[in-house]
Amino acid sequence: MNLPKTKAGYNELWKQSKATRMRALIQRVSKAEVKTPDDGVIGNIQRGLLVFIGFVPTDTEAILPQMARKLLGLRVFSGRRPMDLSVQDVAGGILLVPQFTLAADLQRGMRPSFSKAAPPELAERLFDAFTEQVRSLHSPFATGKFGATMQVHLINDGPATFWLDLP
Repeated sequence: MNLPKTKAGYNELWKQSKATRMRALIQRVSKAEVKTPDDGVIGNIQRGLLVFIGFVPTDTEAILPQMARKLLGLRVFSGRRPMDLSVQDVAGGILLVPQFTLAADLQRGMRPSFSKAAPPELAERLFDAFTEQVRSLHSPFATGKFGATMQVHLINDGPATFWLDLP
């Protein structure tokens, strides 16, 4: 890594180190499905995790394995004790849904700003790569459609909903 040569360079490096990263909103569900107006139901699972995924411009494919390991290993299902089993332990499904609004900035005004969201081309590439990574590690698996208007129907089990932000 090349170190900055100016104070402005260090300030920019500091800002980047504090930047948000890939974000997932995870819901433990009894069942969930996603559909589009044109295609009807395009993905569904029974017991498992509904995972909304959003990316920011600084995200790269290098962070995807860490997110996949964390997602598959999260102990949010009850076994002998509350929250001691992972989605893999219970053979549950995973439904991944792309959602750029997770990167919204709500600090100013009344309208969300999406300037912190990854550009669509980058976000789609990362979502596709993450989809393939999780699909190769876990089944049953389903996904939403990038860039589509979708309707998500779910029965939240708990309710149990979790934020997962990578450092």
